[in-house]
Parts: sequence; C-alpha cells; structure tokens
Amino acid sequence: MAEVEVLRASVLAALGEGAGAGSGVDVVGRVCRSCVRLLPVDGAAVSIMVDAGHREVVYASDPVSLALAELQFSLGEGPCFEAYVTGGPVLVPDLAAEPPPLWPVFAAEAAAHPVAALFTFPVQIGAVRVATLDTYRSTPCSLSPGELSMALQVADIAALALSGLRDGGGRWLDGDGRWMEGAGMRYREVHQATGMLIAHLDLPPSAALARLRAYAFGHGRSLLEVAADVVAGRLRLDEAFGGDSP
Repeated sequence: MAEVEVLRASVLAALGEGAGAGSGVDVVGRVCRSCVRLLPVDGAAVSIMVDAGHREVVYASDPVSLALAELQFSLGEGPCFEAYVTGGPVLVPDLAAEPPPLWPVFAAEAAAHPVAALFTFPVQIGAVRVATLDTYRSTPCSLSPGELSMALQVADIAALALSGLRDGGGRWLDGDGRWMEGAGMRYREVHQATGMLIAHLDLPPSAALARLRAYAFGHGRSLLEVAADVVAGRLRLDEAFGGDSP
C-alpha cells in the first residue's frame, strides 16, 4: 500500500477510535510530518481559518513553519489567505525571483527565514473551506505533476484529521466543519484584544484587528505580544496607529 494510503487509513482509524483530548492535534501532526516525507518540502503547517481575523495554527512541523504561520496572521496577508480565498493551490517555486504581488510585505518579511519556495493548499470539509496546508522549502523548487497530485491528496487527508479536531476537551470545528472557539487556541488573546478594541473604541472587527496589526508591525513586536498587553491592561491603542497610553 502506498504511504499516502497508509496515512489515510491511520487517520480514519484514529477518528474511529474516538481518541481523547489533544489527540486531534496529534493526528494533524501526523499528516504534517508525512507531508514533509512525501513531498520535496522542509516543513508543513495546518491552520484552520474563517477569514483574516480568525485563524489558528493547529500544528507546525518545525520552528520555521510556525514563524511563517504567525507572520501571515500578524500581517493579514500571505499564501494562506490567497489559497483560502481562491480555493486553489498557491505555488511559488522561487520566492526571490517571483515576489507575489498580492502579499509583498509578507514576501519581504519571509526573507528573514530560510525560505525559498512556498506551496499552500486549501483544505475543505465537504463544501466548506476550513483550513490551509502551508509548506515551504529552503531552496527553490517546482512541484512535478505527480508531486502536486500527492500534495492535494495530503490536503484531503488533513481535512479528515480536522473533521474531529478537539483540544483540551473543546471543539474547534462544529458538525458542519465550521470554525468555533475552543480550549487551547494559540490566538485566543488576539481575539480577546480585538473584542476589547471593538467595545472600547467602537470599531468594526476588521478595523480593530487592523489596529493591533499596525501597532505590532510599527513597533517590531509580535501580534501575540501586543494582544497580551492589551488584554492585561498594559497597553491602550487609542490613536489611529497605536497610541500606547497606559
């Protein structure tokens, strides 16, 4: 049996066992690690998302994959958002030679990491687009037709793994594969900080998140750090581009 079919069978078996808290993340991790073995990539990550304001990294195979995932969420742009919106793969075989016009800031910031090629695939549960499978390579490379077919199969298996995802006893996806808040989410404080800005400054959600992102980018800080300061009351963003009055 081909390794991709072995992977599919193992994911289905894990779902059938009704494993306990945290095991859903473990199954997604198995998919990511297999992706690195099956494809000419150095790292892979799976993130569930609804839009630019609701995204959660479920699993990243290595620190670079996690850094790229967090960078995209912090900036609100990158291949994951393009793949999610268009519903098709985003294939960048040489990031330095072909800077993507849709996400120039992310492309420039990604240059600080050992990343030369990016391949991102949308993940669907039924008709609902729920996540992306993001992969990178440290040297330029194109995917062959066979490798592209393999990547799409892995994305389908990632959808299977996500269909029963639980963490800390809280569901991340409902019965229709739609995103919902659950325990253990990495960006919980970002969502909380966004809600605080919505309430305190009477901003729409997109503007509140944009203000958090603008402050983080302008001050060279991560979005997670800024959100934590807002939630803890150490930082107020009263000015248009991030006033920091106590």
